[in-house]
Amino acid sequence: MKWLERLKSYRVLRKHAIPDHDWLGVTHQLPLLMSLSATEKVRLRVLATLFLHKKYFTGVQGMVVTPRVKIIIAAQACLEILNLGIGAYDGWYEIIVYPGAFRVTRERQNDIGLVDKESRDLSGESWMQGPVILSWDDIERDSFTLQQGRNVIIHEFAHKLDMLNGRANGMPPLHPDMRLDKWTDSLSEAYEQLIQHVHHHHGDITPYAASNPAEFFAVMCEYFFTSPDFLHEHYPRVYRQLSAYFRQDPVHKVNG
Repeated sequence: MKWLERLKSYRVLRKHAIPDHDWLGVTHQLPLLMSLSATEKVRLRVLATLFLHKKYFTGVQGMVVTPRVKIIIAAQACLEILNLGIGAYDGWYEIIVYPGAFRVTRERQNDIGLVDKESRDLSGESWMQGPVILSWDDIERDSFTLQQGRNVIIHEFAHKLDMLNGRANGMPPLHPDMRLDKWTDSLSEAYEQLIQHVHHHHGDITPYAASNPAEFFAVMCEYFFTSPDFLHEHYPRVYRQLSAYFRQDPVHKVNG
């Protein structure tokens, strides 16, 4: 069946190619893509083209989703799957874009069993087998100026990769040559270390990463792509595991 999938992809690439002017006009402005080789940039464009064909974009609250907006999202989302393949984003179809942060209200049970309603303003959210929801204000902030440890697109699409195992728990499906115990030990140790740092009000990683293992994984992915040198220095074991998972090594690419 692989030849049939390749044929379908070839047809999509021919019929739905991203115009050069649109692609280059956007991607030349995205710092995350600057270190990619010529071959990697070609692969990224192929993945982004397939991504845009497979996903449906919805703008809400007056947000107009232009081709430029789609390319900005697709290019950065596909950076994560550069060596994983478009199938890593299978099983869901929609991307919802708000003009700014959006408010969600959810019920939660307190310690004595009563149900409270809790409202929060979010910059992004990923639903199991559902949409990725993003704030355009946050996309603009993160996309054109490199923010250490902050990129809402990287974060939310990392959740999608995490969910491939059936739930968001910081454990995406690992490659056959990766050892489960090394992944678990490396990330668990770093997670517990971060919790202690947050408890004592110090540490360089955003405290939000200590919320739960799923958020820790997503935030570590943000650092891996936006500030790999920092992650390699402070959490070398986590860096090595993410490098093995993404099949990318941005530190040594940049540093030669």
